[in-house]
Amino acid sequence: MDRRIQKSRQAIMNAFMRLMSEKDFESMTINQIAEEANVNRGTVYLHFADKYDLRDQCVEAQLNQLQLSCMPEEGLVLLTSKTALLRTFEYLEQHASFYSIMLTSKGSAVFQNQMETMFRQSLNEHLDSISLDRELNRDITVQFLISAGVGLLEWWITRSMPYPPSVMVEQYWKLLNRFQLQIFEENSVLK
Repeated sequence: MDRRIQKSRQAIMNAFMRLMSEKDFESMTINQIAEEANVNRGTVYLHFADKYDLRDQCVEAQLNQLQLSCMPEEGLVLLTSKTALLRTFEYLEQHASFYSIMLTSKGSAVFQNQMETMFRQSLNEHLDSISLDRELNRDITVQFLISAGVGLLEWWITRSMPYPPSVMVEQYWKLLNRFQLQIFEENSVLK
């Protein structure tokens, strides 16, 4: 992609995020986004169909970056080891402004759905690689773990991260093990 095009696109996305921290998504207009990005309205439409497309692409880009940044070297999927969990919490801490805005805005349902979809895919990939206890229903197990994981991340971010990432990971891991949800590697070691 041409650097000028990339620069305009990034300026629009950055302007959108700044406005999200100040305004309700539904009241935001393309004109306001263009003005904040210092581009004309037509430039916004060259990159995005509308503000919903802009929001969706911002969320998708951030979640893709989250997944890429937190993927363990061992080739395991996201959220299947303490190492991956620690990377996830540290990444979220470094990008707290974006995640806080997305979780507290009125458009948060879209963000939560995309986040859950990413975790569901990752968890399903992991479950495909192991033998799940026959007593556990796969659909229920996946939904329970997604709800617990995403809910914990949301709670942590919206409460201004009251505990450091290492404490969050240790506590989450202990809870999983305490409730016999040892579908993750039991002997994962923080690296």
